[in-house]
Amino acid sequence: MAAVLASCSPSRPAPGRAGRVMGGPAGTYLIPAGIHKIKHVIIVMQENRSFDSYFGTYPGADGIPMRNGVPTVCVPNPAGGCTRPYHDKADVNGGGPHGVPNAVADVAGGRMDGFIRQRDAAKTSCRIITDPACSGGGPPDVMGYHTAAEIPNYWKYARDFVLDDHMFEAVKSWSLPDHLYLVSGWSARCRTRLPMSCRNDIVGPYGVSQFGQAVQRQLATGQTSTDLAWTDITWLLHAHHVSWAYYVQTGIQPDCANDSALTCAAVRQNIRTPGIWNPLPLFGDVRHDHQLGNIKPLTAYLRAARTGKLPSVSWITPAGADSEHPPASVHLGQAHVTAVINAAMESPDWKSTAIFLSWDDWGGFYDHVVPPMADRNGYGLRVPAMVISPYARRGFIDHQTLSSDAYLKFIEDDFLGGARLDPRTDGRPDPRPDVRENQPLLGNLTADFNFSQAPRAPLLLPTNPPADSPSVPAIFTGEPACWGCTAPVPIGRRR
Repeated sequence: MAAVLASCSPSRPAPGRAGRVMGGPAGTYLIPAGIHKIKHVIIVMQENRSFDSYFGTYPGADGIPMRNGVPTVCVPNPAGGCTRPYHDKADVNGGGPHGVPNAVADVAGGRMDGFIRQRDAAKTSCRIITDPACSGGGPPDVMGYHTAAEIPNYWKYARDFVLDDHMFEAVKSWSLPDHLYLVSGWSARCRTRLPMSCRNDIVGPYGVSQFGQAVQRQLATGQTSTDLAWTDITWLLHAHHVSWAYYVQTGIQPDCANDSALTCAAVRQNIRTPGIWNPLPLFGDVRHDHQLGNIKPLTAYLRAARTGKLPSVSWITPAGADSEHPPASVHLGQAHVTAVINAAMESPDWKSTAIFLSWDDWGGFYDHVVPPMADRNGYGLRVPAMVISPYARRGFIDHQTLSSDAYLKFIEDDFLGGARLDPRTDGRPDPRPDVRENQPLLGNLTADFNFSQAPRAPLLLPTNPPADSPSVPAIFTGEPACWGCTAPVPIGRRR
């Protein structure tokens, strides 16, 4: 394959051109030339599902160990005996706690058998009677898995495009650190507004109460004393004149500020709300670069797609009802994602687009694969992930070790000439423990593409969830109908 050479020499070429660049990995690094056919990267991040809970029975994937169709694994149940993974047809799930101690306990030194114990321990903090985790009887749903019967569109995307079956959380933690890693490759706590004041923190950061106070002050006054002072990817994008947008769906925040609990009071969100699902407003470099206007409502994404004006890099985050974060409906989340993907496929920009779809953390659900160790922060447990593009390989299962760091790596290689979020070279040094994109065990998403093939036609799927979907849980009362549920694909265009 033709390639572009990148190294650590002091010159930096314009994005998309061959040459030696600052911020490249140690030694030399080959960037596939075909990558520059991708001019629009869309990262769609959903919530709280493990790989096995969605694709544990997908043919050819590294799924739930089985013999003659029966799972061979059985996880200890404090109620007695053990529980095997089972087909869960329910549209609303309870899941389990998913903070740092829960990740460690679920993995259980590599035994991968702590899921039910953690779920049962978390029930004592339940305060809402409609919380699915509080219902008695039946097997714990952290051991449940869905199939094409419940998530047909997701399985269809996997069959027609690429399924990544070794995508791990970047960090063994919950939504806030995961989203911080998504945009910056690190999670930290900062003493001042200076990048070098930041210190590694994958639990908070800043602690639950302090971060919540920062969110509330931002909501009330438009200002905050909390500064995420380390460097995020928008610093490099802005410096290279690469357009970006972070699209936020209005509604209920899709996660709790304290993920050791399974439930919390609903918190409204909008494009001005810095929260666990949308941390960019709190990054100092975003404000200093006057880039806050790039954080937009989801309707702006639809408009940009329709008019062929998608930015080079897009992130899309849901509201609670469409997030798939328990107790959100699986069907509604799938409908939301399908609408997002359909909009990209119907866009004039489709032939130069790559969609990376994933889930931020495992949500307490069972997975059988022991996470590899990248550094002291991760990786976390395995999550579903897909690559959808006119240049994506057809029906391919990628077994490389991946995390959301691979999305940063792809963006940097495609638009920044291989420049990295590297304190030695990015012009805004911080004390991050490593350059995650350069981890030797991290795979390369370019393996999921065939840049020599003719661009593939769109695969438009119906967005309306099945007619037997249950009503939206009470926690989401007042939210608008799921985005996309009212916009089915025209007859004759469905596949």
